[in-house]
Amino acid sequence: MIIRPATPQDMGNVLELIKELATFEKEPQAVIITEQDLINDGFGPTPLFHVLVAQEQEKIIGMALYYNRYSTWKGKTIHLEDLIVTQNKRGTGAGMALYKEIFKIAKKQNVKRVEWVVLDWNKPAIDFYRSTGAKVLTDWNTVQMDEQGINHMLQI
Repeated sequence: MIIRPATPQDMGNVLELIKELATFEKEPQAVIITEQDLINDGFGPTPLFHVLVAQEQEKIIGMALYYNRYSTWKGKTIHLEDLIVTQNKRGTGAGMALYKEIFKIAKKQNVKRVEWVVLDWNKPAIDFYRSTGAKVLTDWNTVQMDEQGINHMLQI
């Protein structure tokens, strides 16, 4: 197995992993992004994100999608949007390899924090993250405004 940066040709497989994650998180209908969106947004003149893939032989079995952010308190940070290994390859070390690679990138970029979100019912993930030294914050709420909410807000 190797961990490598994704290419535009990998985005079909990456989209399948995104859909698998959405199903696991009980929101399969929420994925509206397309393979072409991923290619345009991740590989254009100003990429909005980066993707690492775990590849076994010729098959992509996992991915980690991340992007840079800025904290007014800390400075440069990385946001890990999604990390997923396809179900039948979990427990092979692919997830840990992707996870570690994100922190290698963080160290190389001299970022002050890597952040991500985890669903409160995903106890195995929470336990894993804590076992690696991550702090799982319970006093902050994630706030989002979807497209419908944006349109509503602009009508106020």
